[in-house]
Amino acid sequence: MKIKRSFGEKCFDTANVILMLLIMFVTLYPLWYVCIASVSSGTAVTNGEVIWWIKDFTLDAYKSLFKDSTMATAYANTLIYSVFGTVLSIVLTVLGSYALSKKRLRGRKIFMTMILLSMWFYPGMMPTYITIRNYGLLDTRIGVLLQGAVATYYVVLMRTFFESIPDSMEEAAKIDGASDFRILFQVYLPLSTASLVTIALYYFVGRWNSYFWEMILLKDENKIPLQVILKKFVVEMSQNDSDLGTVDYTVTSRETAIFATIVISTIPMVILYPFIQKFFVKGVMIGAVKG
Repeated sequence: MKIKRSFGEKCFDTANVILMLLIMFVTLYPLWYVCIASVSSGTAVTNGEVIWWIKDFTLDAYKSLFKDSTMATAYANTLIYSVFGTVLSIVLTVLGSYALSKKRLRGRKIFMTMILLSMWFYPGMMPTYITIRNYGLLDTRIGVLLQGAVATYYVVLMRTFFESIPDSMEEAAKIDGASDFRILFQVYLPLSTASLVTIALYYFVGRWNSYFWEMILLKDENKIPLQVILKKFVVEMSQNDSDLGTVDYTVTSRETAIFATIVISTIPMVILYPFIQKFFVKGVMIGAVKG
């Protein structure tokens, strides 16, 4: 039997649809504009003629970027920092979370309190910079990888997830003679695939979009990531062209070069997300319910 909907319910549903359409437009239009502006002529973009569709189609902006050796090096650096940084972060997060999830760990409450304090009281930029400098890690790739290698929030989430796994599984593995490392890699991690993939995605996106500490720690142009160059494009547009790589602005405008750089920088995210989407929906709930 079909239930008759009241006028108020119909109005509510209509308002929800309109609201969602507005949110979709506000979210998707900037992405659409960046894409069409990157393949439009620089003159059309500068004059504000590009609004809904491509104007004077051209790939000059992309050609100029691909000819720029600085861009290629920066892109490679971003991949290095993102991939190796994510692997390092996952390893440290898993090891720390597994240890903290065990009640037999001596000083467990003290360690957990110290970790939580780092969430509430951030040491600040200068103490962090001085620490990295004192260890001789300025202008090094290792310094960039170690800075922010572990997010306390993700450690707490993974610890909560590990605690939800029944102790009987660990006890059964120990009866068979398994060590803690074997239990971690053969029992806990296979059960944590969705959680690990989700946290890895967060780490990867954070690394990929990071530019602030790379801008502060790195002076060698051969080590800077793509986002630092993009920041110079967007924020420091008043600088000389020579300060922003070797992009030829005689064949393209600065605006189209910015949009083309943005498109290139988002490609890995667009490619990566569809493959891990099935894990993301489940993994985003990690730590929400403790069994």
